[in-house]
Amino acid sequence: MSDKRRRRGRPDRSAAPTDAPPNYVRGLAPHDLLTAQQVVAVETEAERLLEEIGIDMAGNDDLCARFDAAGARVENGRVHFPAGLGHELCATAPSEFTMTARNPARSVTFGGDNLVFGPGDSIPFVTDLDEGRRYGTVADHANLTKLVQMSPGLHHNGQAVCEISDVAVNKRHLDLSLHQLTLTDKPMMGATLTPEAARDSLDMSRIVFGDDTVDSSHVMLAGTNAQSPLAFEARTLDVLRVYSEANQPSLITPFVIAGAMSPVTMAAVLAQVHAEVQAGVAITQLYRQGCPAVYSSFVTTMDLRTGAPTYGTPESTLANAAIPQLARRLGLPVRAGGHITASKVLDGQAMQESADACTAAVLAGANYVLQAAGWLEGGLTISFEKFVVDAHRCEAMGRLVQGIAFDDNAFAADAYREVAEAGGTTFLGAAHTYANMRTANIDAGLADTASFEQWTEEGSLTVAERANAKWKQMLADYEPPPLDDSIHAALVDFVTDKKGAAADAWY
Repeated sequence: MSDKRRRRGRPDRSAAPTDAPPNYVRGLAPHDLLTAQQVVAVETEAERLLEEIGIDMAGNDDLCARFDAAGARVENGRVHFPAGLGHELCATAPSEFTMTARNPARSVTFGGDNLVFGPGDSIPFVTDLDEGRRYGTVADHANLTKLVQMSPGLHHNGQAVCEISDVAVNKRHLDLSLHQLTLTDKPMMGATLTPEAARDSLDMSRIVFGDDTVDSSHVMLAGTNAQSPLAFEARTLDVLRVYSEANQPSLITPFVIAGAMSPVTMAAVLAQVHAEVQAGVAITQLYRQGCPAVYSSFVTTMDLRTGAPTYGTPESTLANAAIPQLARRLGLPVRAGGHITASKVLDGQAMQESADACTAAVLAGANYVLQAAGWLEGGLTISFEKFVVDAHRCEAMGRLVQGIAFDDNAFAADAYREVAEAGGTTFLGAAHTYANMRTANIDAGLADTASFEQWTEEGSLTVAERANAKWKQMLADYEPPPLDDSIHAALVDFVTDKKGAAADAWY
C-alpha cells in the first residue's frame, strides 16, 4: 500500500488484554416484546408439544429411565412431559454463573444484567482481502484466536473460530483447545464432536487450571444443539453427559430454520424452542442437579421460493427479541442473536442483516451473543475484515446497554457555571469537557469521520480496506498472555501423545 493510501494520525487502538472489561453490565432495562398473555400462550403451546409430541431421546435407555423416575411418560424412546415437569426440572439450574478464565480478571458472568460476546464458531472457510476464500487452517485459527484476545468487545472464545482442514477430523479438537488455552486467557469452549473429544478438552483444562479448580469451578462451556424438531442425537446426549457430570455448563441450542426444522410461523418457532430448551436443560439436571445451562437459540428464516436460509429478516428478528423474555420466565441465562448474514462480502447487506439480528437480542436482554464477529455466507465463511468490524460493533453495543448516567458529573452543573462566568458560548474549552473527553463517547474506530477531501487524499479507503489494515496491525501488536513454561510443555505433550495414539480419520 502506498504512503498516500495510509491513514494518517489514526493510531491503532487495539486494547491489550488487561485493558478490556471482563464483560458488559447493562444499566438499560431489557425490552419485553411479548405481552403477558402472549408469553402464557407460548408456554402453554410448549407444554402441549412436550406432553403430546414429546422429545426423541435417540434410544438412550439410561436417560429415559431417569426421566421416568422424574415423572415423565416414556414411549418407544420418546419422553413425554406432563404439564409443569419441564419447568420443574429446569428450576435447579442456576440463574447466574461465572465462567472462570485462565486470567481471573477475564472471568465472565452469565445471567442477570451481564452481556458477554463471543466470536464466530464452527465455520469451515476463512476469507480476507489478500488471499480470498479458502478452507481454514491451523494458522488461520491461531490468528483468529489472537484477534479474540486483542478485541475488547469480545469476552469469550469460540471453540472453532474456524475449522482447521489441515488436521484430521478426529484430532482437530486438540489443536483448537491448545490455542484457546495458550493464545488467549479469556474463557473457553469445549469440544463437542464426540464424548471422547469432550473428555480430552476437560483433561487439557486440568493441566492448566488444576484438578481443584476444574472440580469446583466452571472452566469450559459446551456448545450443544438440539436436533430440531423435538429430538436429541445420541452423540449430543453423550456429550451433554460428559460436561454435566463434570459440572461444566452447556448451551442448549435449538437450531431452527423456520419452514424446515419448524413450522414457518414465528409463534410456533418460539413454542418449539421453549420446549426443546426445557428438555435439554432437564437432561443436564438429571445428570447433575445444579449444573449450569444456558437457554440458547439460533433462529432464522428461509426463502420459501428457493429454500435458501435468510438472515436478519424482520421475522427472525422478532423471534430473537422474544427469546430472552422466555428465558427469564425459566430463570436461565440466555444466548440469542449474533452478527449473522447471508452476504458473501463485507457490504451493506452484511451489516444490515448482522445489525438487525444482533441488536434486537441485545436490547431484549441476551446474556451471551455467540457468532458475534466475522460471520459471512450463512456461517460458511469467517472474514478477517468483518471480524474486526463486528468486534468494534460489540464495543458499541456494550456502550449502548450501559445506558445513561444521571450523577452530578453527568449533569455537568460546574461546566455551565464556568462557561457563564467566562462569557463563553462553547463548552469545548470547559474543564468538564477535558475531564470527560476520553470516556464521553466511544472511539469511532473503523468509521471514517474525515472530510471528503481528506478521505480522498488518504486513498478513498473503504471500511473493508481499513479493516484489512486493522487486523494486520492487531496481529503485529499481539503478545501471548503469560503461561508457565511447564504447563505449556505439558499441554503440547498431551496433544502429541493423543495424536500419536490414533490413526487419522478424515470423515
